[in-house]
Parts: sequence; structure tokens; C-alpha cells
Amino acid sequence: METDLSPDKILPRAIDIYTNKTKINIKTLMVLGFFAGAFVSLAAEASTLAASSLLADKTSFAIGKLVQGLVFTPGLIFILLAGGELFTGNCLMTIPLLEKKINLKTMIRSWILVYFANFIGALSIAFLLYASGQWFFADGLVGVRTILIAKSKIDFSFVQALILGLLGNFLVCLGVWMSLGARSYGSKVLSAFFPISIFVLSGFEHSIANMYYLPAGILAKNIPDLASKSGLGEGLASLNISNMVFKNLLPVTLGNMIGGAIFVGILYYFAYRTHNKD
Repeated sequence: METDLSPDKILPRAIDIYTNKTKINIKTLMVLGFFAGAFVSLAAEASTLAASSLLADKTSFAIGKLVQGLVFTPGLIFILLAGGELFTGNCLMTIPLLEKKINLKTMIRSWILVYFANFIGALSIAFLLYASGQWFFADGLVGVRTILIAKSKIDFSFVQALILGLLGNFLVCLGVWMSLGARSYGSKVLSAFFPISIFVLSGFEHSIANMYYLPAGILAKNIPDLASKSGLGEGLASLNISNMVFKNLLPVTLGNMIGGAIFVGILYYFAYRTHNKD
């Protein structure tokens, strides 16, 4: 029976896996990217529903964030077990890049295609939920929380969003890195469970999750009943596509790239490169 890999044995596997990801044909890559965006979005929606009432009360806010983190975790687990291409996880392509197994152009091309496919998957879930009426659960509490989450995400400064994105993908890629050493489903689940729970509990940022949260908030704010219950009044005007892109997705994506590509991919490469060569 194969055993899980020790940390120093993960690097060669990471090099092979992320080299092969650049060889996936475009059709398959886009489908797998769509799945990943959808899985993350469904997890985001479920975590919003599960924690809505708890987050509304300051005395239960921490418990609400914990519940949110626990329920969000299956998003990455689905990707690891069912298959999916996630932009934030693919920031680890810097590992084969440093090993000279792929070139910069190939890596960036793959990142762009997967990022776009993730966005289509996330946007599809947002529109389906908008049409389903699910946001009216609990007398509109879910829809109101959807608006409030989206509004909070565009209120960050550029630097705040970048740092929160860095920390978010540092943990996401840590979970992916550990899963590379896992041989069984159970080990893969545990690899993802704790980093993702901490990332959500801490309020860090994830660009692909925000591809659901922000469009969903924009759609929900256009439902008069939900907009009035949010209590934001004229503040809802700032919840728009321009701010979604420039005040959140841009800095968070850059932060995700730094957190995953550098703080996990590059640093682990240099940590274990010499060990493996010896």
C-alpha cells in the first residue's frame, strides 16, 4: 500500500503534475476550469446560507465565521477529488517554471484560460441562484447577507485587498501542496480542510470565490426588497461592476498570485530543491 509522501518528497510530484497541466487541451481545460469556478461558488453560497443569522449578531460573529469556514471547505475538496482547474491553485506552476520544464509564456497562457473559465463557472452559479429565488430564504436573510458580503469586499483599500489576497492564497496553495503528498481520498480531504477553514475564518480574500460573491451581490442589490432590507441605502451605488474589477478582483488576484506563486511555490522549491538533488 502506498503511503502519503513526506514534505521533502512532494516537490518532484508537484513538478510533474504542474508540467502536465500545461499540456491539457483547451477544451478540457475550459471545462475543468468551469467546474472549479462552480464548485467554489456553490461552497460560497452554502457558507453564506449556513452563517447568515450568526454573522448578523456581533456576539455570535466568530462562531458564524467558523461555520462559514467549515461549510466553504468542500469547494476545494470537490476540485481535488472530482477534478477541476483552479487559477489560485495553479499559481504553483512557478515550480516547473523554475525547474525549466515550462516557459513563462506557457504558464501565463494557462493562467489566463483557467481564470476566464473559473469566472464563467462562478458567474453561472450566481445567475442560477438569482433566478432560483434561493436568496429569499429566511425572509430574505440569505440575500441580504449576500449583498453585505459583496459590499464589504469593495470597501477594502487596494493594499488591504492585496494583502488579504496574499494570505488567502498562501493558505489555499498550502492545502493544495499538502494534497499533492496525499495518496488516499481521506488524506486529501484533511489536507484541504484546515487551511481553507482558517482562510475563511480569518476573512482572507480569494479571487475565484469573489467571482461569485461580487456578481451575486450586484444581482441581489437590484431586487428592491433585498436592497431595502440591507440597510445600506445610497451606499449600494458603490456596489457595481467597475468597483468589482478595480477595487477587489484586481488587487486580490495580484495578492493571490504572490501568496501562491511566491510564498508557497517558489519558497518550497528552494527549500527542497537541494535536498532532492542530493
